[in-house]
Amino acid sequence: MKRLISVIFFTVLIAGCANMQEILGETSSTTSPTSNNQGHLANAVKETLEISSLRASNALSQPGGYFNDAARKIMLPEQLNSVTKIMRQFGFGNHVDQLEARMNKGAEQAALKAGDLFVATIKQMNVRDALGIIRGGDTAATDFFRQETEGQLRREYQPIIRQNLEKVGFYEQYRLVLDLYESLPISNGPNMNLEDHVLNQSLNGLFSKIAEEEALIRSNPLQRGSEVLGSIFSAL
Repeated sequence: MKRLISVIFFTVLIAGCANMQEILGETSSTTSPTSNNQGHLANAVKETLEISSLRASNALSQPGGYFNDAARKIMLPEQLNSVTKIMRQFGFGNHVDQLEARMNKGAEQAALKAGDLFVATIKQMNVRDALGIIRGGDTAATDFFRQETEGQLRREYQPIIRQNLEKVGFYEQYRLVLDLYESLPISNGPNMNLEDHVLNQSLNGLFSKIAEEEALIRSNPLQRGSEVLGSIFSAL
């Protein structure tokens, strides 16, 4: 009886190892995946990023998506703190608040289009070292994606941000605040160019949200991802 149990256990163990090797493309003599399975892993990286990107852009594009998210709310630059403090003292605080609100609203409206832009970029990626990315930390795929594509995404996302900032009346409010700011008795005030600031902060928010979604997929790949991702992450 004990011998029969041992045989069954050994058979199950071998089958499990074979399944793992099939997913990873590994053999007992090497840890390098075959080109075919390397492609499967690369697709798994892309699928993880696609799911994470769409969920991130959908979440941040909701009303208050940026503004009500303490970790991603776009604030005026710190170097303007002294300026905004003076403006509030002169009774212009509501204009400052409106400017900040429209920065976030513009980013929220642009985030909806960011999802399609990010997914299109992901589909074109030639994912290197896919196995390392799959086996990496909770945000390894997002970190790799950002490193490889941020420059391109920034160039393509800038007109989207500009268009949506214009749509929500950011520039009119910006001009009003700038005129009020220049009328105050402030010497050597800081630069008030905010468009690049909104672009940088909105992208930072998107990437951090994508990383958050990736971590959720890794922790529960079957429910948060797909059956394919479930089999790959679970095997690892």
